[in-house]
Amino acid sequence: MSWDWEFAFEVFPDIVGAIGVTIGATVVAYLISLVLGLVFTLLRRSSFKPLSLLMAGVIEFIRTTPPLVQLFFVYYAFPMSPFTTGAVVLGVHYATYVSEVYRSGIEAVPTSQWEASKALNFSKAQTWQKVILPQAIPPVIPMLGNYLIVLFKETPLLAGIFVTEMLQVARIIGADTYRFLEPIAIVGFLFLVLSYPSALFIRYLEKRSGKLHGSAEKGVKT
Repeated sequence: MSWDWEFAFEVFPDIVGAIGVTIGATVVAYLISLVLGLVFTLLRRSSFKPLSLLMAGVIEFIRTTPPLVQLFFVYYAFPMSPFTTGAVVLGVHYATYVSEVYRSGIEAVPTSQWEASKALNFSKAQTWQKVILPQAIPPVIPMLGNYLIVLFKETPLLAGIFVTEMLQVARIIGADTYRFLEPIAIVGFLFLVLSYPSALFIRYLEKRSGKLHGSAEKGVKT
């Protein structure tokens, strides 16, 4: 089947119209993963061993289960809209990966920083808020950013539960016209165009957080 530019320009606006759904699902799911991932990390680091082991088991179970299976299960088992189901499931799924990123950042914080916080008579909340997290998160921002881009590229899975994101629109167009080449190619092009600015934004955050990280270390030493 040869490429038809006239058809491509004709269906382009319809596919672009679904960008809002794709971006919205990505943003909501990513915010869920960032917050829930930190909760998972803290629970896994709990001194109460049964809770820590339970959390480790839950994380491993979610990570080793295909996200598409999770989408189908939650969609048919719980009374939520397709968009809500997709955002929540992807958010929880990627929270397990983000939790490992947080954990690596926290474990990289020198023991002296914990000791300094104790010497300054910081509470646990102050230690985490003012000392540990400001030093643990900046170094792992590149990894967190990578998961944002990966999560964005996973949104086509939502077509399986009837979320009208870009790929679903392309599939509908293809089914109606029996031409899939142009719609699918347009979707791939739009994913590329949207992913590149995200990478630049993540790079900016990395540089900015690096400055904040240095300031935080100086604050603790003084």
